[in-house]
Amino acid sequence: MQGKTSSDLPPGFRFHPTDEELIIYYLRNQATSRPLPVSIIPEVDIYKFDPWQLPEKAEFGENEWYFFTPRDRKYPNGVRPNRATVSGYWKATGTDKAIYSGSKYVGVKKALVFYKGRPPKGIKSDWIMHEYRLNDSRKQVKQQNGSMRLDDWVLCRIYKKRNIGRNLEEKVEITNTQLEKPVANDASEQQMLKISKTCSLSHLLEFEYMGSISQLLNDNTYNPSLDFQNVMSNAGTGTDHAENFQLGEMATHYTNSGKFQVNQGNLLNQPLFVNPMVYEFQ
Repeated sequence: MQGKTSSDLPPGFRFHPTDEELIIYYLRNQATSRPLPVSIIPEVDIYKFDPWQLPEKAEFGENEWYFFTPRDRKYPNGVRPNRATVSGYWKATGTDKAIYSGSKYVGVKKALVFYKGRPPKGIKSDWIMHEYRLNDSRKQVKQQNGSMRLDDWVLCRIYKKRNIGRNLEEKVEITNTQLEKPVANDASEQQMLKISKTCSLSHLLEFEYMGSISQLLNDNTYNPSLDFQNVMSNAGTGTDHAENFQLGEMATHYTNSGKFQVNQGNLLNQPLFVNPMVYEFQ
């Protein structure tokens, strides 16, 4: 007997059962020939196909696909399953997870990864399988003469792992590229790029294109208690008068916004902190 088919499902239906639900309502019913809640899990021998061929065999699913599949023995008298496919093999990874319904042990979940090629030189892929089997699955099948059947049915969920780490590295690389500084177009801009954020006043005086110091000080954060332009005009235009002016007498500090700082003493030997955003030192 069959339950609802995929064509009978209501709009917006999503199939995201828990491990317990897969064991209790689907795999157990399949093993005992009882109807399933929804008939959207096909019977496919997945080991006759490669994982990228399986989505088209499924009746339902977009990013993950479910199948009922039998398992065969790898060796006639052994209990190890044969996990070889057309062009590779499934390899178990991690430890088996016991599935409980309440306090009752009902099944086992095993994780496997698909490898292309043949062991032991297979190439690991992004295809993952979760295999569910009943706790008493080995009792279902009695070995017959010449039979390689190990289990009648196990339930497999197959999906392709998303490589999040690789995508994240690509995003970081793109972001770093966008944050890089633009290349200077002429020699003057290249010279300005070489100016350190912390330099002495004597270094600033070497750049003629920067204009007078009074122009540097003429900013919207200028301290009204110090009229630098008036001091320069009172000092006169002669060379002797300019030499008599002592920059060491300046005792003010431009610390309101952190854009300009002047220390007492000989300014030619003191560090001058300049905000590159204010004076276009990029």
